[in-house]
Amino acid sequence: MTVPAVRLDVRAYACPLTWVKTRIALERLPAGARLEIWLREGEPLDSVPRSAEEDGHRVVAVEPLTAEPPGSYRVVVEKGAAPAAALP
Repeated sequence: MTVPAVRLDVRAYACPLTWVKTRIALERLPAGARLEIWLREGEPLDSVPRSAEEDGHRVVAVEPLTAEPPGSYRVVVEKGAAPAAALP
């Protein structure tokens, strides 16, 4: 697996801030780059991958972080291509 370009730990935040921080981090990456996000189980783990896919990105991995406290997960998202500009 390709090593993600950036790691983002949002375990200290609640939704919707977890997705806001993830979206900002993805905006800073080129298309095709991977972002590793550390999340807590529950709503963040449900909503961040779903929101990423809805925005045209690809969820590459969702797995527990075994060396971290229980309930911590690693999600890897590959940034999709930028959407085409809307025609005037």
